[in-house]
Amino acid sequence: MAKLTVLYEHATGFTLFKVKEFEEIGSELAQVEKSVRDLQRFTKIIELLAFAPFKTSVDALESINSISEGLLPESLQIFLETNVPKVGKMSKVTLGVADSKLGASINEKLGLKIQHTGFILEILRGIRYHFPSLMKGFAPKLEGVAQLGLGHSYSRAKVKFNVNKVDNMIIHSVSLLDQLDKDLNTYSMRIREWYSYHFPELYKIVPENYLFAKVVKYVGDRKQLTEDKLEGLEEIVMDAGKAAAILSAAKSSMGMDISPVDLTNVLMFTNRVVSLSEYRKSLSEYLKNKMGTVAPNMAALIGEQVGARLISKAGSLTNLAKCPASTVQILGAEKALFRAMKTKTSTPKYGLIYHSTFIGRAGRQYKGRASRFLSNKLSIASRIDAFADNPCNIFGLKMKQQCEDRLKYFETGEKPPKNVDVMHAALQESLVLQEQNESLNTSVKRKKAKKEKKSKKKKIENNQENED
Repeated sequence: MAKLTVLYEHATGFTLFKVKEFEEIGSELAQVEKSVRDLQRFTKIIELLAFAPFKTSVDALESINSISEGLLPESLQIFLETNVPKVGKMSKVTLGVADSKLGASINEKLGLKIQHTGFILEILRGIRYHFPSLMKGFAPKLEGVAQLGLGHSYSRAKVKFNVNKVDNMIIHSVSLLDQLDKDLNTYSMRIREWYSYHFPELYKIVPENYLFAKVVKYVGDRKQLTEDKLEGLEEIVMDAGKAAAILSAAKSSMGMDISPVDLTNVLMFTNRVVSLSEYRKSLSEYLKNKMGTVAPNMAALIGEQVGARLISKAGSLTNLAKCPASTVQILGAEKALFRAMKTKTSTPKYGLIYHSTFIGRAGRQYKGRASRFLSNKLSIASRIDAFADNPCNIFGLKMKQQCEDRLKYFETGEKPPKNVDVMHAALQESLVLQEQNESLNTSVKRKKAKKEKKSKKKKIENNQENED
């Protein structure tokens, strides 16, 4: 005779409910759905088998963290071993759970048959709805307090992180960087069109956007550009020939005259564009430093901006680390992938990693192989950055060299070193670097301790002198 027990994880502890005649119930799912809201009808279907309350809030938090990751907590394992009916020769025990990952862990550890679909979900919904009534001496207020407390502690534990390893800042900064690039291109085009009514020859001499804005800011009215300003103009364009060409073009320009009011508005807008361009440079430097802290191996392997865009596309560094190499390879080319699957054409070879120099330098016939190799190394680098306690860029530099060797192999046929040897060498170097950092930290701590002792002694001596 088959037996069914249902596991329900509550904020106060673990509970087991026995389901009566579940084979008949399973064939009548519609009746189960109707009886869920009715307590009298629902109590005829299930019966409380066992309850194990959490001893402390810490125990509850550890259990819920393990369950959320699909792992079997030790307390739950002991509870199930103690209270689940023993499997006999003629009888089989099925355990109903809400989470399939937790069910897989229970099946692996305890060998129980797991069910998590169909009427099991309806029964668990009924248990959740009637839980205070099913437990004797259990107040609804207590349930609310327990759920609120566990929810707050669970959220705090999830949000708690190392402030130096915040990938959210990378996601927002690279998005802002892309937005600034678009806006600066639009604004620069507006300055060219606006100022070219007054000085149309300037754009041909200075085609760069940022440099053009700085020159406009410096020159202003072209009629006031004299040889006295030539030295300052040379400092901006960093070329004496260009500065002389601007001066001669200003004297013989075909542009119209500009009123002081119009010039003021042009220069105000130009100042904004110049300040935005300078901020874009500082933001790029900030992103470079942040990537060096959060994902040093990815930054060393593929560059700061491409690595940051991959993290942004995946949602977080942890999500990227969980992606297989095949997903990393086409990350950013989802539209092309689904279009190819729909039309049954060839799928894309690369997504965001196309901006890497390795793909650009690879021959046309080797681009697919280069992208597969690079995505493989990227998935390894992201996992090291996400889960290593003290990540450094040694693995990224070694993998970058492996990519270079692979490109040489495509062109010349020269065999690259084995991956095992390269990774072993990188591991040894990282261990040496870690030891050096630890010794430096201890020496710094000792120096601080000595300074504190000296300052304390001076304070004591000064106090004694004042008292005397």
